[in-house]
Amino acid sequence: MTARNAFLLALAASSLALNACSHSGAARPAPSAAAPAEDQSAAINAWFEETWEAEVARSPEQQTFLGRKTNYDKWDDPSDAAAEEEHRIKMAKLAEMRAKFDPNALDANARLSYRLFEYEAARADKFSKYRNHWYRFSHFRAPHSSAPAFLINQHRIDTLADADAYIARLEGLRGNFDAHRKVAEDQFARGIYAPKWSYVKMIETARNVIAGAPFEKSGAPSAILADFNDKVGKLDIDAAGRRALTKRAEAALVTSVKPAYLDLIAMFERQMAAASNDDGAWKLPDGDAYYDAQLERMTTTAMTADEIHALGLRETARIHAEMDAIRAKVGFKGDLKAFFAYMRDDPEKRFTYPDTEEGRARYLAEATALIDTMRGRLDELFITKPKADMIVKRVEPFREKSAGKAFYQRPAPDGSRPGVYYANLYEMAAMPVYQMEALAYHEGIPGHHMQIAIAQELQNVPSFRRFGGFTAYSEGWGLYSEWIGKEMGFYSDPYSDFGRLSMELWRAGRLVVDTGLHRKKWTREQAIAWLLENTPNAEGDAESSIERYVVMPGQATAYKIGMLKIEELRARAEKKLGRKFDVREFHDEVLKYGPVPLAILEENIDAWIAAKKKG
Repeated sequence: MTARNAFLLALAASSLALNACSHSGAARPAPSAAAPAEDQSAAINAWFEETWEAEVARSPEQQTFLGRKTNYDKWDDPSDAAAEEEHRIKMAKLAEMRAKFDPNALDANARLSYRLFEYEAARADKFSKYRNHWYRFSHFRAPHSSAPAFLINQHRIDTLADADAYIARLEGLRGNFDAHRKVAEDQFARGIYAPKWSYVKMIETARNVIAGAPFEKSGAPSAILADFNDKVGKLDIDAAGRRALTKRAEAALVTSVKPAYLDLIAMFERQMAAASNDDGAWKLPDGDAYYDAQLERMTTTAMTADEIHALGLRETARIHAEMDAIRAKVGFKGDLKAFFAYMRDDPEKRFTYPDTEEGRARYLAEATALIDTMRGRLDELFITKPKADMIVKRVEPFREKSAGKAFYQRPAPDGSRPGVYYANLYEMAAMPVYQMEALAYHEGIPGHHMQIAIAQELQNVPSFRRFGGFTAYSEGWGLYSEWIGKEMGFYSDPYSDFGRLSMELWRAGRLVVDTGLHRKKWTREQAIAWLLENTPNAEGDAESSIERYVVMPGQATAYKIGMLKIEELRARAEKKLGRKFDVREFHDEVLKYGPVPLAILEENIDAWIAAKKKG
């Protein structure tokens, strides 16, 4: 795929900004002749680890995500004061690094770490003043849905102490939510709040969490109690011990969790009554500047909203032409718009599984089989493969109505928890079978699981790089992974290949609708209508996606921009290296440094090309 002029100009500007960042700040310490690069590099790597471990020590939830059981009974401090202190520490560590270490005295890998630490700190500093523009509560991602998901998916119970810690977290939830509410109330007072329709969904999800036993006298156990009982049931203890633990958990659910959610619901209802239905970031204080900062943060480029919008329109037109060729190939007599309607409505029920438990089970089984088949052929395109396992799961019912179409959760680095590709099967019409292949490759293998697990398993790379992330890099890799399945001979069914293109089209459309919502003042309804006009996706899919983009400004633009950069770099390498080009080596070069901004990815690939040309 050829590079786009506007896209390349923006990336060039981004690269210049990144280089300027890495040469700014206080004067560098003079390199010492008695301190060779390997000693300086070892010293800064030790400093990076010390800094990382201190950051993790301040986050009980991050410790749990990493598979550790330290502070296993606690939640993070979600107050704005804690966020401000975290930022102060970050800036102090940046000054300390600049004072202690000269990047010119480091080996190449340590010098890259220096630049990335500096880049991340500069990005955090620039965004700090907007940290409370990001909605603390929305229907898509917020504490009221993430807290139960965290307990269910992250908090393992292998011992009695683990069960005690789970109960302690239940007992501490009300205090934790009180701190989140304080931030949300302060945001609302400043005019920072989600649209009115988002509150309806928040209230519904919150009520779902406190439905069932022990919140109600009859009925099935609530999602949290069912999870606790299932985990405790696997402990090697007697029935009396299990009953005692269940009784304590039920008490915590009734005395802490239920009031915490009722307090949230009351806040949601108060705010909803006063909220508007304006959808874009433009409505916020300094909304345009905030959105510009979000675009830079998410894409790691200097592309403007107008440039991104225009790129989305061009990509939409290009992909439409490729889809129209498939329409002709399968013999559909109408035009492309009619073909979209046919695929969306599925009158012959060819492309969706039944909206039943059997239909959902079939989807999960076939998605797993696709990933297993791909896993068996990775040697064709990759040298390095992840050690961590991954599984496919359905999004939990309590949050599936407001969650996204699909997403990935990283594995625990110690192997205690696999990576998970979550498929949202709430509405089966929104998960057509013709998109199954592309979605599995994106979220699973060779997509997010491949990239994230390999990053975690990198040797001689500081932890802040192994566990960090840049959305354009990671989501660009996910979307690129959909395309390399085509190169491997998958998508043999033209409808499945149409599904691959429909997924790419969706990401091109995101460039249009995200900028439409947040810069051009489109309404939610206008953005939904644009997707329905220009894609084959179901109406429910369009609605839930636009509702996600409304409350996460800029995030949706990263995917296509990242993919285009990876494709551009691959085309450059193929052209310059000719017979010396090895796609397995190219993929290793993309993945071996961990997540990086797109400008640094370009530097890495250019350096690899130059080294290969020299032989």
